[in-house]
Amino acid sequence: MRKVFLFLTATIIFFSCQKVKTYEQLKPYDGPVMEVNDIETIYSDSSVVRVRLKAPKELELQNGDRLFPKGVFIEFFDKNGVKTSTLKGNSGKLEKERNLYNVKGAVEIKSIEQKKKMNSEELFWDPGKDEVYCDTNTFVTITTPTEILMGKGLKTNQNFTSYKILHPTGVIDVTE
Repeated sequence: MRKVFLFLTATIIFFSCQKVKTYEQLKPYDGPVMEVNDIETIYSDSSVVRVRLKAPKELELQNGDRLFPKGVFIEFFDKNGVKTSTLKGNSGKLEKERNLYNVKGAVEIKSIEQKKKMNSEELFWDPGKDEVYCDTNTFVTITTPTEILMGKGLKTNQNFTSYKILHPTGVIDVTE
């Protein structure tokens, strides 16, 4: 009984010594307002699937931005609903105000029909312009069935049917 009394007294003294924060001292919550696991988001045009986005986890912030901390996988389809390309990375972010996706970490975009792929550490996807790009500080490698191209910076369409390496490097085979 004496031990219980000492424990209760020590607990009351401990908690009574803590400062009480005023309303002004409290920090507003700035964490995610929504957390969803195993999401699949489909964008369609005239009842035809144009983009399918999958992610193991999505966090929505108060400003509407969305984070994909455990990776993101995006599939692009043509106007007939045929899958044309894919884009994946270890993490991603959608900036709602700019409607711009930023994909980071082991980024890979593949063209299904042309059997080519591009690897990088970071890419941006602008769904409004159907454009995928990275700046001239980002190294890219493009692998086709016949060659490997390298350089810094890239600009391509989301179907990865045509592309432009902004600063190509290495040996490029040119047929006369």
